[in-house]
Amino acid sequence: MKIATASDLRTLVIGAGSWGTALAAASSVNSNTLLWCRHQDQAEHISLHHTNPRYLPDLPLPPSLQATHDEQLAIHFLAEQPNQALIILGVPVVAMRETVAHWYQLLSNQQLSHIPIIWTCKGFEQSSGLLPHEVVKSVSLFPYYGVLSGPSFAKEVVQQLPVALTIASHSTVVKERTTQVLHNHFCRIYQSDDIIGVEVGGALKNIVAIACGIADGLGLGHNARAALITRGLAEITRLGLAMGGHAQTFAGLTGLGDLVLTATGDLSRNRQVGLALAKGQTLSDIVASGITAEGVRSARDTFLRAQQLQIDMPITQAVCHILFDNYPPTQAVHELLTREAKPEIR
Repeated sequence: MKIATASDLRTLVIGAGSWGTALAAASSVNSNTLLWCRHQDQAEHISLHHTNPRYLPDLPLPPSLQATHDEQLAIHFLAEQPNQALIILGVPVVAMRETVAHWYQLLSNQQLSHIPIIWTCKGFEQSSGLLPHEVVKSVSLFPYYGVLSGPSFAKEVVQQLPVALTIASHSTVVKERTTQVLHNHFCRIYQSDDIIGVEVGGALKNIVAIACGIADGLGLGHNARAALITRGLAEITRLGLAMGGHAQTFAGLTGLGDLVLTATGDLSRNRQVGLALAKGQTLSDIVASGITAEGVRSARDTFLRAQQLQIDMPITQAVCHILFDNYPPTQAVHELLTREAKPEIR
């Protein structure tokens, strides 16, 4: 694989939340990188002061990283080196449909829709129950696309602490371009062709992390957390295989690895939701406090998919009861513990 120089590579990151900003910082090591922001004042602050105070306060960003609110400037940036360019979508699932449709139109108008595009969001779209790649295919004709996932907190990526991620795509161009841009001295990139498995693992680990937060908040101990992670992985694997994912994916970075981090790490928003629920806070109270977590958005659609495929997912069902049916967490735990005994492999 040819390793392009930083002067050759062009990376446009769309979305200046915590994860978009972190990936823009990481891609700046190997690539000329431009971060597109929804708000002009945010773009100006990042370019001038090299920080993103709203999402990553007190963390310095690379001096070479520039940001813009101007879509045409972003298009021109890509057009200067279209054959060495990469687009990273750093937006949540709820914004995927609108964002992809809008930028596909802009890029198509300039004959730039062949540029590889990858996304980082995790979950099912609430209105349709679609995975991110299904959303992308429903509103665009991007020929080269993929998903980037793995156990990672944005804050640690900006601090250049070691991290390993997986790029999943059916396109060699996508996998090689992503590796050229992001594989560096602190970020290791692995490659996969299992888009479905990677996306299912990313969506469902958030739900299990909520369950682990609830258990920890109730003081149920380390044994309970280990059981939830293990049986949660079994649920993820069952649904993932039924949807067409590969078994080995769920034992890798985007399955077990991401699950362990999100279920145990103090920076996990999904875990924070579980801890708050265990303290008696309602979902509306948690949302009003400013905590947003993809596991909340995805739980219902995940359970619906499981029912459609006749997949048993008791942990996901319990989380849905707590989130949406006003189940006391202790009652949901009791129902999980009193389920009929069965062989572990089932």
